[in-house]
Amino acid sequence: MDNESALSEEQANFDPTQITRPDPSLMTYYFIVAVLTTIGFFFLILPLVFKYHTLRYKFDDKGVSMSWGVLFRREIYLTYRRIQDIHVTRNIFQRWLGLAEVAVQTASGSAGAEMKIEGIRRPELLRDFLYRQMRGARGETEPQVAGEAAGEPVSDSDEALALLQGIRDDLRGLRQTMEARS
Repeated sequence: MDNESALSEEQANFDPTQITRPDPSLMTYYFIVAVLTTIGFFFLILPLVFKYHTLRYKFDDKGVSMSWGVLFRREIYLTYRRIQDIHVTRNIFQRWLGLAEVAVQTASGSAGAEMKIEGIRRPELLRDFLYRQMRGARGETEPQVAGEAAGEPVSDSDEALALLQGIRDDLRGLRQTMEARS
């Protein structure tokens, strides 16, 4: 129970708006990756150094943005509404350095992730934050079901039932209108 309360306290204190740059140990990770390429070290290290020094993140009320690049500037902005799935990955070197990568996927049809947030120390907290924001963004436009307005928990089957009842009532009204005309 102590670990659970400490985790929930850490989640309450977690503020993703403070994440604007990757952790400095990401540069160490990039160096290790470049060294492991041996022959390609000089071709790989320069783009990685430039990427590290220009990489910026911004989390706001509507979505998350990521930008990097010197000669070719890249910017990605994803609204929480578009997020479909979130994956946390760590290879052996990232685990050794205490880093992780949070991959954010959308329904864009591409095979890979739309955005990969690199150099994160507490990826589980960021993943949970993104899931909360994703669900909250989708809840803004969803119609309220009868039980939901009263504060009662609504299950998926209750929502489906309410939707089907609404369709039934609309069809009855349409049928009565057609019968009245004839």
